[in-house]
Amino acid sequence: MQRWFFIDDHKKQKKIKIPTKMSEKQLCKEPEIPVQEWSFCVSVSNIDPKEKVYITGNILELGEWDYAKMIPLEHDQTSESWCKRITVPNTCDVFYRYAICLVNEDTNDVIIRRWETNIHPRVIKQTMLHPVTDVFGEYDGKQRISRGWLTSQTLVQFKFINNPLKLKSRLVGRLMNIKVTPVKLSFGTEPHIEDSSLSTDTMDVEVPQGVYVEVATLDNDASICQLQPQEQFGREYRTGDMLLINVYAPNPRNLAYLVDFYSYSTHASAEDPPCHVGYTYVLPNMFKPSEGVLELPVTCNVKHRPLGTVNFEYLIVSPMQASLCDMQVSYAKHWDPSWTGLEVGHRGLGASFKTKEGNAIRENTIASLKKAAASGADMLEFDVQLSKDMIPVIYHDFHVCISMKRKKEVDFTEMLELPVKDLTLEHLQKLKVYHLVEGRNHEILFFDEDLEEHQPFPTLEDTLKAIDFHVGFNIELKWTMELNDGTFELNNPFDMNTYVDKVLEVVLKHAGERRIVFSCFNPDICTMVRNKQNKYPVMFLTVGVTNKYQPYRDPRCLSIPAAVQNAISSDILGIVVHTEDLLRDPTQVKLATDAGLVIFCWGDDNNDKNTIKKLKEMGLHAVIYDKLDQYITKEVKESIFLVEARESQRELMRLAALDALPASSSASSHRSSEPEPRPYLDLSIRNRIQDRSTVTSLESLASSIDIRDEQTDKNLKRNHIIMSIDKESQVKEQRVTFTGLFSAGDTSKGSPKKSRKESP
Repeated sequence: MQRWFFIDDHKKQKKIKIPTKMSEKQLCKEPEIPVQEWSFCVSVSNIDPKEKVYITGNILELGEWDYAKMIPLEHDQTSESWCKRITVPNTCDVFYRYAICLVNEDTNDVIIRRWETNIHPRVIKQTMLHPVTDVFGEYDGKQRISRGWLTSQTLVQFKFINNPLKLKSRLVGRLMNIKVTPVKLSFGTEPHIEDSSLSTDTMDVEVPQGVYVEVATLDNDASICQLQPQEQFGREYRTGDMLLINVYAPNPRNLAYLVDFYSYSTHASAEDPPCHVGYTYVLPNMFKPSEGVLELPVTCNVKHRPLGTVNFEYLIVSPMQASLCDMQVSYAKHWDPSWTGLEVGHRGLGASFKTKEGNAIRENTIASLKKAAASGADMLEFDVQLSKDMIPVIYHDFHVCISMKRKKEVDFTEMLELPVKDLTLEHLQKLKVYHLVEGRNHEILFFDEDLEEHQPFPTLEDTLKAIDFHVGFNIELKWTMELNDGTFELNNPFDMNTYVDKVLEVVLKHAGERRIVFSCFNPDICTMVRNKQNKYPVMFLTVGVTNKYQPYRDPRCLSIPAAVQNAISSDILGIVVHTEDLLRDPTQVKLATDAGLVIFCWGDDNNDKNTIKKLKEMGLHAVIYDKLDQYITKEVKESIFLVEARESQRELMRLAALDALPASSSASSHRSSEPEPRPYLDLSIRNRIQDRSTVTSLESLASSIDIRDEQTDKNLKRNHIIMSIDKESQVKEQRVTFTGLFSAGDTSKGSPKKSRKESP
């Protein structure tokens, strides 16, 4: 799990003595057993014949959370159990998870279909003497199973929208089923692929090794909105539908795609299968690298003559080149129930060019973000783009104005508007760059050239390092969108896969313990981020019904219900909605929460104290707004994540002190064998904590814990306990104090413990 403070490597840790009732003589007779065989066994239902069950964990014998080193279990053919005996250390906690995978026999690559993603992994505790049979996905009273991500395979998504079929008049108005079947490209060595199109049932086409197909229709019906395995005759397409067909393939370059169309005869009974109407083929050389549109002929399956055309969009999502994800922890679908009404600083302290009033600090700068963090922001929202040399930088607009003259000799008549993507990081940071508003209005709004933290275009990496890690980030990925009139916000952008990979690489390498949420107005970017990594959650930004902005062409962007459906079909955390649409119909909040989604809101309407209060009362998980330093109502100017860290550390220090008591002490009778889970922190706790300045470092966090707020008698007792602890116990207390400050805990290294053997 995440390591919230610095912990020595377990290989360097000294052996810690654990108080016990056994005498020294008994200890000599029964030395500690360093390793033992442990039988891992899990019951799994509804598993495909081609799927297998694997185990991974924090120790070398279980692969150290590396998905490429997972251990396969053996199936008991007489039951649903999968088991394996594995030698594990007997002197440290063993943490582990199960996963259901496909294996590509040609390459031996393991494809993760589903895996256990409870924040806490399974654990073999010191009190466990005998193995038990686990149930896949269920433990600690919770059930959390998530989809896998792209490790070695590629996702090819077909999008059928806006009534894609244009067929002959005799077929107009008939409901059609659409099915996509991947077929291996081979010439002269395999049976003719065309034969499959003559059959009513195309299931006789052998699907290549490691390839599987899933389907979703954007609809209020969750049963068809969620991705499901493709059925025998595909999925029905109705007028106005958006049908998504996902093909996951290890090597898509060697695949063609047979697209079949079925329809029910008007004379058919309820039991009759649909008739095969026609087909078309999609070859791999028709695809562009990441996205595009194809219009292909539909051929009649009987006469093999043109029957019409089909028009569809496609998206290709490739895996990241660098293996930056493991199976230690996933926050992709995690949201603590106590995280409601969070305060999110828009572009830091607020937009500075949108109105004449603007903001005293330039938006999307280190200075603006730091000021918002010091004002008590729980999260900071900002925009990320790529410079020409592919460095992720923070900036909102797609274009900037530049002048090639000296800084103090600006001639506004010679301003040039250039896309951010056409300038290198050096250009952006060294040239005198103006916002579009400054260039078009011939008015300089900021005179802060000598202040480093006030400069525009800080890099994403520097921002991750500069801002207190207790403050969360809402990273908006800026990507061009097609408007409903067919124009684009920006022409000739980077390849979509390249753009997303560059941003994810920086975050996965440098985010550390910080809470991160990705968001984007482009639903395809959201699909990419969700499938390329397994750690951070994704939220779909939507404008919805509005009079303030020109609508986008993509139907997923046109309303909050459509955004909810897209979030469900994409398997992402939630949506970020436009407040204008929300205030028009507040019941849409419940629409999202009933679907199990997290919901944020954004918009100019948020820049009002009364509106912010109303939105929180409506149940919004977070409100994104400008001028957070003026509108925030917190008495304690701290992030909720910092408050949680402090409370967790207090509790761990208390438990460490109690654990240091002799085993015969009466205090031990009041302790349970395992600490109870930390209850969710209620937001109201922040109003009961004494006012103190924002803590921005590990040292200040530790020093901020004032144990003098305990009652005098408890303080004296605590001091007596601490004085009685021997040197090795102090080492133990120091280590456990800085472990597991968040719900994720710390399972990256095994913690010392006694052997799993029965006492005499």
